[in-house]
Amino acid sequence: MLNKLTDFLSSLIAPASVENRPEHTLQLATAVLLIEVMRSDADSTDEEQATILKILKERFRLSDAEVAQLSELGHRAATSANDLHQFTSLINRELELTEKIRIIECMWQVAYADNQISSHENHLMRRMADLLHISHGDYVAAKTRAKPAGLK
Repeated sequence: MLNKLTDFLSSLIAPASVENRPEHTLQLATAVLLIEVMRSDADSTDEEQATILKILKERFRLSDAEVAQLSELGHRAATSANDLHQFTSLINRELELTEKIRIIECMWQVAYADNQISSHENHLMRRMADLLHISHGDYVAAKTRAKPAGLK
């Protein structure tokens, strides 16, 4: 199922080529992790969705249409996935530690978008940091950087 989604994403965003596929697969994996943060608590908000779209657009330098397509595919992949290991293992294989820390920071930005962190979001974030082999210190630093000014 993931291969079909990845192939579809590759055909939408860029011409299919061997060089483009890993990047687009990483884009989908990143989108799924961001979406999982939003889905982790009972109340997904428009602010969280807008934050995801903004992060994907800036991180991957995509047009609005490309971001919308990536988000839709990310939602489908997140819904159909049995676990997140397939996404985190790809990220671990392809990205350096600093890039993985940046993904954790982006995930925290999604969690903070509604100005409250649920226990489910906290649990998911800790689990994601473990799956991405992020040290506790780097995890806390990413959380601190993502926290909006003035939020207690």
